[in-house]
Parts: sequence; structure tokens; C-alpha cells
Amino acid sequence: MGVSLEHYFVLSAVLFVIGAYGVIARRNLIVVLMSLELMLNSANLAFVAFSRLHNDMAGQVFMIMSITVAAAEVAVGLALVVAVYAHRESLDVDILKILKG
Repeated sequence: MGVSLEHYFVLSAVLFVIGAYGVIARRNLIVVLMSLELMLNSANLAFVAFSRLHNDMAGQVFMIMSITVAAAEVAVGLALVVAVYAHRESLDVDILKILKG
């Protein structure tokens, strides 16, 4: 009795829902970015599980590409956090409305 693919899919769905809740309900920019990362990692887990299900390496390739995109997102997000905090001294998401123009 081992861990089946359904366990991976359920874990991926639970992590995605937790991340989506964090994005929707939280107001702190750092928590929102961490929740986005949790959502991306849950998608990576699903990619690997589907790859294992079909005995194909395409899921592994998509996972590596997703990690690359996540790293770029973190770099841009943290630069945005530093810039907003330096300018407004707060990390509230509502402050980002000033970027609208």
C-alpha cells in the first residue's frame, strides 16, 4: 500500500486552494506573492504526477519551465515590494492602485 496518484492530485488541489485563498483574502504583498508561489508549486506537483501517470517526460519539462517562470516572478515581485515599501513604507496591496496612472 503506497501513495497513489490520486493522493498527489488531491494534495495539489488542496495546495492550490490554499494559495488561491491567500491571494484573494490577504492584503500584505509578501503573503500574496508567497500564495502565488504555492499555487505554482501545486501546478508543478500535478505536472509531475501526470508525467508519472503517462510515463512521459513532458510533465517534467513543463515543471522545469514553470520553476523558471516562478523564479523570474519572484525577482520582479521582490523588486516591486522593495520599491513600494521604499516609496510608501507599507506593503498593503491597495497601495498598488497608485501604479494605475
